[in-house]
Amino acid sequence: MKINHALAMALSALSAGILISCVKPADDNKAAEVDRQVAQDSAEPKAGENSAVDGNTDKNVEKIVAVDISAETEKTYLTHVANEIVIPAYADAAKQSDLLHDLAQKHCQQAPVNGDELQALRDQWLVLAQAWASAEMVNFGPATASMSNLYINYYPDERGLVHSGVADLIAANPKLTAEQLANESAVVQGVPGLEEVLYANDSLDAGQCAYVISASSALSTRLKAIEKNWQQNATKLLAIDKTVESDQGLNEWINSLLSLVETMKSNAIDQPLGLSGKAKGHLPAATAEQSRAIINAKLATLNKAMTDPVLTAILGSNSENNVADNLSTALADTTTLLAQMPEDLATADKAKQQELYDHLTNVTRLIKRQLIPALGLRVGFNSNDGD
Repeated sequence: MKINHALAMALSALSAGILISCVKPADDNKAAEVDRQVAQDSAEPKAGENSAVDGNTDKNVEKIVAVDISAETEKTYLTHVANEIVIPAYADAAKQSDLLHDLAQKHCQQAPVNGDELQALRDQWLVLAQAWASAEMVNFGPATASMSNLYINYYPDERGLVHSGVADLIAANPKLTAEQLANESAVVQGVPGLEEVLYANDSLDAGQCAYVISASSALSTRLKAIEKNWQQNATKLLAIDKTVESDQGLNEWINSLLSLVETMKSNAIDQPLGLSGKAKGHLPAATAEQSRAIINAKLATLNKAMTDPVLTAILGSNSENNVADNLSTALADTTTLLAQMPEDLATADKAKQQELYDHLTNVTRLIKRQLIPALGLRVGFNSNDGD
């Protein structure tokens, strides 16, 4: 079964939402951009939002002073981001996909597969899903340039295409190979496709086993290609060689982290839970009932990036700001709240769901109103923007 590629990619773009970054400011425009951003973000919060959570943020809006970052310091930091944060994230996702592939080959030698063997495959899938959830912080570069990220994680699947698409594909191709799968639509590939097969069935037959083996192999190939691209082109992708003339790379990176929170708020919390309107789509890992694990992986990644010692040292060069401490506290509070919620966030109390959303809103405001001004950057346009 093949889904028309033009139609599939159009649906993919509509379903996932395309995030567009603004032109990045040069160093000599920092002060003007900081003043403009503070003015833009001083507006009152939307009706219904919990302003109490954001009290600390509002008090400090006018106190943020941009730190003085030399071109060499910025270059050192961006090199650190590439080598110690971005590339390892993709490498880990590829490693976990390889482990799932190896496990599938081991347990699928003879169908049906059920019981402990099926559970082992599910457990490894969850590790893989969390690894990719972490890598999604990089909302630019080779993973998104050709929409390869949608072949890895077709989400949000608002029309429920994965469920029927994967079932039809397996029925039509019971001996599916990784090479054949690579030519299919994004709808039937990657993390969601594997979740559908592993969790929607109590037992895997030969055709489903062939799919798991092939899908994990094709996924590993995509992830390794992204990792290799970053290894070879990190300087260009993060504009590490242009820090003397502009903040392009730093702006791209920090806005990518902001995008992670805003997309998570909208696509993975607000819309599927129907917090601000009619419910649309589904929670991440909904079939596996493991949405908390995915959100937690994203929070852990954000916390790692925001409390990174190299970034903290840059922010700490100006003693007038408490940006690093404020972000660390907000992320810790959000993580603590999430830990108190059930594995399937859909079963959580509505008040707790709203509280989680409010905490994430506070994090986005801290990034927009404190971190970005402190670094002398500006907020890029995001289709999920709306704190």
